[in-house]
Amino acid sequence: MDNYKSLTHSRYDCKYHVVFVPKFRKKALFGKIRQYLKIAFHELARQKGCEILSGHMAGDHVHMCIEIPPKYAVSEVIGYLKGKSAIAVARQFGQKQKNFNGENFWARGYAVSTVGFELGKVQEYIAHQETLEKEQDEGRF
Repeated sequence: MDNYKSLTHSRYDCKYHVVFVPKFRKKALFGKIRQYLKIAFHELARQKGCEILSGHMAGDHVHMCIEIPPKYAVSEVIGYLKGKSAIAVARQFGQKQKNFNGENFWARGYAVSTVGFELGKVQEYIAHQETLEKEQDEGRF
């Protein structure tokens, strides 16, 4: 039970593999936006008491292994990360300073699965996403 974290009345080890995409799966995650989002995601997760254990941003999707306390629903945290990051990107890169809700950056859905005892395998999978994408672009499977 060394890897478990604690809240007031519970001990937990809740890790999730999450994947989400920009709207219309546009290849929008590159350059300055990619660097900005890496920092933003970690800060936003910290604000909710979560920890991003590993992650990878391809041009058209985000993979993340995140630990979420059981007091939050996964959908609540992912909605928070996507919503606040979209607003931040719009303000930073879209010259939108007021009354903007970031509605045009992330697609509505996401994929999530529990990690369980396979944390190492999931982190290895996330780390090798770039290699897998290059092989798929070349037609390999």
